[in-house]
Amino acid sequence: MIASHNPLDPTQMASLKHWGDPPPHLDLDAMKPEAWVDCGWGRLLLGQTFTSPQALADELRREEEGRRDVALYIRDPHVAIAVAPQHLFLDPSHTYRLDLRRHRIEPPPEEGYTLREARAEDEATLNRIYRACRMVPLRPGYLTDGQRDPAVILLVVHDEASDQVVGTVTGVDHVRACRCPEQGASLWSLAVDPQATRPGVGEALVRALAHHYRALGRRYLDLSVMHDNQHAIALYEKLGFERVPVYCVKHKNPINEKLFTGPDDCAEVNIYARILIDEARRRGIGVELQDAEHGFFRLTHGGRTVSCRESLTDLTSAVAMSRCDDKRVTRKVLAAAGLRLPEQALVRNEAQVAAFLHRHGRIVVKPARGEQGRGVKVDLRTLDEVHRAIEEARAHCDDVIMEELVLGQDLRIVVIDYQVVAAATRRPAEITGDGQTTVRELIAKQSRRREAATAGESRIPMDAETERCVHAAGYTMDTVLSAGTVLPVRKTANLHTGGTIHDVTDQLHPELRQVAEQAARALEIPVVGFDFMVPDLGGTEYAIIEANERPGLANHEPQPTAERFIDLLFPQTRAAPLPEMKESA
Repeated sequence: MIASHNPLDPTQMASLKHWGDPPPHLDLDAMKPEAWVDCGWGRLLLGQTFTSPQALADELRREEEGRRDVALYIRDPHVAIAVAPQHLFLDPSHTYRLDLRRHRIEPPPEEGYTLREARAEDEATLNRIYRACRMVPLRPGYLTDGQRDPAVILLVVHDEASDQVVGTVTGVDHVRACRCPEQGASLWSLAVDPQATRPGVGEALVRALAHHYRALGRRYLDLSVMHDNQHAIALYEKLGFERVPVYCVKHKNPINEKLFTGPDDCAEVNIYARILIDEARRRGIGVELQDAEHGFFRLTHGGRTVSCRESLTDLTSAVAMSRCDDKRVTRKVLAAAGLRLPEQALVRNEAQVAAFLHRHGRIVVKPARGEQGRGVKVDLRTLDEVHRAIEEARAHCDDVIMEELVLGQDLRIVVIDYQVVAAATRRPAEITGDGQTTVRELIAKQSRRREAATAGESRIPMDAETERCVHAAGYTMDTVLSAGTVLPVRKTANLHTGGTIHDVTDQLHPELRQVAEQAARALEIPVVGFDFMVPDLGGTEYAIIEANERPGLANHEPQPTAERFIDLLFPQTRAAPLPEMKESA
């Protein structure tokens, strides 16, 4: 019986023995020939069911546009690639296997969340998570059209605190897919919302899927993971997965481009420059990296060259930049245009500071010049707090300003070529308790997740400001936060201090769109990010608190920020609109 053999021994498992003759005890004729499974984002081709490398290569080349097919368990993968070297490549991923009978993984305790199968109404949320994780989304209707392959299961984690689905995983049952005599299964598309604050979502999904297949009598659970994804590999190895000699072959397409074109001289740039460079290269625009550390590069197409520092370009004049650089000037220009801004005052003396605090009760202190939230302190209520904040702000700029605190949601609106392209709420960093872990440890874990999700751009500083926010909420850094308790640990919502971004473009009131576009015209700046405070996303009340001349265009999925940016710089490379469908007679 195949089930009695060691699932980690390549000489006994046809799914592992990718060379020579298959193990003699395996009846290949018993399996479904040339089997594949529709996973929603593409197909999983079960390579051990294909009789020849040519047949496998031909099937991979039938991949649909916008999908990502994967071929696994291939006999002689090097030969399959040689059949169509211009079209196929060896994916730089490792394969790991979990022996489900040796490792009795129990399902996670569902405290503060629910584990369940995905439903039709989850499709939009799942696709948002996939896009945020730079993964291929499900095809429209995959969860609703009744065509989902019976070999596929999608599990989700629904977080009770946020009332949102925050993670998902796909499982494929090889027995149902191809009558696999080895009794195997595989895990795909593990994705956790980068904005989620609940710890352990990924592990809970892996545990749940492993328990599901063990209960069905499956012998092993396989997965494919990028060779450099150290966070995921550490999780899998902790749970007992072991690496096995299985190789993955994919079709060369725009989605997979980074995997088969090799490293480039722009590999060290940050995520904000990277997203723009990638879009330029997709359009055949030449890229010359000048300073990776600071995000400087030059784009050339035909006879036109544009120098950039992330989203700041030659198209932004020095005058427009100076209007945004000094928050006092920004306020004057926008107020003159009839737009609403909070009351502001330059710090002059102690009596003036005390009077401003007394008038407003709760205020903000910030350097008159600066970016990325450096030196900004929010919701100051005592003179001692204000004086400390002023001293810290002076480390970034000699001139320090005070603003009245405007309550509401922190809304970032990105305007490119004087049109709103994206809008997102920005929430301060927060943690969710599990009843076992201290506040300090939860902050460290959440910071690591944010750093991994944003290519190192977002992390929660373990500094005096974080401790102030924790103490103000009635906790200490050593408090064990009860399960499900949500604790904001920063007052500002900047990405660089662990803040999260949530797309709300479709919810933005038309009047707020007009205000943002009017503000861009007043500043005469073609690319700008405005920070609004709004009590209601669907309403018209607002206050503009800042203008950013070099807004980060990453992390605004699914909005086309990079596409519109390159459209502005090189309009001749803009994709032609699709022709309108003519009604039939």
